[in-house]
Amino acid sequence: MHDDRYPPTLDRFLVPATGTFRLARMDPAKTPGFRSKQGAEAKLASDIEQLAELQAKLFAQNTHAVLVIFQAMDTAGKDGAIKHVLTGVNPQGVEVHNFRVPSAEELNHDFLWRAMKQLPERGRIGIFNRSYYEEVLTVRVHPDNLAKENLPKSLAKKNIWKDRFEDINAIERYLSRNGVTVVKFHLRISKEEQRRRLIARIDEADKNYKIGTADVYERTFWNDYMSAYEDMLRHTSTSYAPWYVIPSDHKWYTRIAVADILVRTLKSLDLEYPTIDKDKSREIQRAKRMLLKEQ
Repeated sequence: MHDDRYPPTLDRFLVPATGTFRLARMDPAKTPGFRSKQGAEAKLASDIEQLAELQAKLFAQNTHAVLVIFQAMDTAGKDGAIKHVLTGVNPQGVEVHNFRVPSAEELNHDFLWRAMKQLPERGRIGIFNRSYYEEVLTVRVHPDNLAKENLPKSLAKKNIWKDRFEDINAIERYLSRNGVTVVKFHLRISKEEQRRRLIARIDEADKNYKIGTADVYERTFWNDYMSAYEDMLRHTSTSYAPWYVIPSDHKWYTRIAVADILVRTLKSLDLEYPTIDKDKSREIQRAKRMLLKEQ
């Protein structure tokens, strides 16, 4: 049941661009605005329908592009959110890119190179399942990975993370100034809930392919990841490319929160179908007459 006293507003999840954000204050088990999954179903269905209509206008208008970034610990629900929230959107207007361990070719380029190649065209929504933010998360937690990037020694210094935050902010500002709206989601899951989901992947045969010992090993670095996430969120949530931290211990809530924010983001672009001028209107009518003559 939806509780109107606590509507799921953006302010609940938005990371302020003040550098004072505390990740520990975001409870991954909370479901503000909703008491149960049943009460959220109608909201999600409505938002999915709105997203389909808004995406059609985005495609037809062909002036804006939207880049949606998902970053999270394993099992937090990135794949499920993408699948469920965008279920009604025309596949021709959406591009999903998964960023895994970089290849040798990618390591021989700057850290933004492989992601910049996959930016969405005007009229489209681009989804990054993980992204260039791995360069200030996984690479920071596992600094041996930095050595593989063949950087000059003078650049691989202690404050490289601050430099990369500045570079990321600069590229996202550039994108926003060129009609690309950037919206970023960190799906926040608790360590205990992740443990339960990893066990479920082991117990369910059709999910065994999703897990290996490396996934469990990464849990030993949990505190390091939380520190890296907090620093990243503090330094890269901006007015032009905000971060939203979504409570993700309940998958159903993750999906309605993501859908709600995406709907509001697309609505803010004032999307409309292109206006047909007189010449185009006359052309359409001529085409209709030609078709009718075929009868």
